[in-house]
Amino acid sequence: MMVFALACAMSWNYIRCISIANGYTMSQHFLLSAASKTLKLKDIYKAGEEAAYRKFCDIRWAENDGDAVCPRCGHTDAYDIKTRRKFKCKACHHQFSVTSGTIFASRKLDFTDLLAAICIIANASKGLSSIQLSRDLGVQYKTAFVLAHKIREALSRETADAKLDDEVEIDGAYFGGSIRQANEKEDRIDRRRSRHQTGKRRVVIALRERGGRTLTTVAERESDGVAFAKARLENGTIVNADEASHWDALDDVFPTERINHSEAYSLAGVHVNMAESYFSRLRRMVGGQHHHVSPKYLHQYAAHAAWLEDHRRSSNGALAGRSVHNAMASPVSRTWKGYWQR
Repeated sequence: MMVFALACAMSWNYIRCISIANGYTMSQHFLLSAASKTLKLKDIYKAGEEAAYRKFCDIRWAENDGDAVCPRCGHTDAYDIKTRRKFKCKACHHQFSVTSGTIFASRKLDFTDLLAAICIIANASKGLSSIQLSRDLGVQYKTAFVLAHKIREALSRETADAKLDDEVEIDGAYFGGSIRQANEKEDRIDRRRSRHQTGKRRVVIALRERGGRTLTTVAERESDGVAFAKARLENGTIVNADEASHWDALDDVFPTERINHSEAYSLAGVHVNMAESYFSRLRRMVGGQHHHVSPKYLHQYAAHAAWLEDHRRSSNGALAGRSVHNAMASPVSRTWKGYWQR
C-alpha cells in the first residue's frame, strides 16, 4: 500500500512538472490555496485573552491607535480600570468597555471565545449550525444561537443602505413550508393547493451586481421583488431577469434583458447565473447546515449567504477581521439582546 501511494505521488508530481514545463498551470480552488488560510483557530487561544482583548480595542478605536474613546461624549482621554477591563471618561465620567454600545454589549464570554466564534463562522463557507458552534466553543446551544445571529446581523449592515448600478441580475427562490406526505397513497394530498399550505413558505429575492454586491430581501411572493428593485437600484441600471411575467413591470423603469430558461441559461451575455450561484450557496446552507430556518429569521441567513458569496475570494483572516469591525460598528441589537429572557 505504501509503495502504491508513493508511486501515485511521484506520478502526480511528474504530470504537474510536465504541465508547467509546457506552459500549462493546474487550476486550484481558492479555498484550497494557501492565500485563503491566514488565520488559525489555535493561534487565537495560543495568543491568550489579553491579545484577543487588544484586538477588539485596536479595531474599535483604530482612529485613536487603539486607545479608548468615550461612546457618550467622544472624548479621547479616559482612565483605564485594568482590573475590570473598563474605562472611565475624564470628561463626563462615564464608565464603558470596548463592547459598550456595540452588538456584543453585556457579553459574558471571554474575548478569546468571541474571536474564536468569529473565526469559526468565517471558516464555514456554507454556514454553520448553532449546535456545532456550541460544541466547538463549549457553551450552551442558546448562547451559540444568539451569538451567531448577532454576528449575522452585524454582517448584514454592510449593505443596509447600499444601492446597485451598472448591470444587475434579479431572481427569487422559495424556502421552507414543505409538507411531509402521508405514508398511504390514498391519504396523500395535493401540496400545490393553497388550503394545504403551512403559511411558512417564503421567497428570497436577490439583486446581484456583476462584479459587485448582493442585496437580499424576504417576501411572500416573488412579484414583491419589483418594489425591492425600484428602491435599491440606481437609475439607468441594466437588469437581467428570467421570463416570469411579474418582471415585466421593470421594463418601464430600467433597461431590462430577459432570458428564457426553456431555451438557454445564457445567451449573448444575458443570464441570471450569478444570482443562481448565490441561491446554490443558500440552499446548501439551509439544507446542509441549519436544516430548519424560521421564516422570521430567514432574512438573516439570506444576508449571511450573500456576504459569504460577495467575499468568497477573501482569506479567512480578512473575513474574521471584517466581522469584528462590523460587530464593533454595530449598535446594540434590539432583536437579540436578552432574547432568551423574554
